[in-house]
Amino acid sequence: MNRQDVLITIEKALSEVLERPITGLTEDTALFDDLRLDSSSVLGLLMTVEEATGIAVDPDDLDIDHLRTMRSFADYVEAALRREEVTS
Repeated sequence: MNRQDVLITIEKALSEVLERPITGLTEDTALFDDLRLDSSSVLGLLMTVEEATGIAVDPDDLDIDHLRTMRSFADYVEAALRREEVTS
């Protein structure tokens, strides 16, 4: 999965979780400030991305900084995908 695929997956997951079309996001889009995510929508986002990508989100690994922007969350997802490849 390349970077663009990761960003599209996150965008689709956000649309599903927020129950409204989410399009045209940039890597600088702030998930909390711009999209108004809250704790329950973050949980839904994580579960939806896990399902779409096959990664397992480890709560001990996840930090609020991973969820600040599209860029930081995409970086987290890419790192998790690399870990999955190594362990597969």
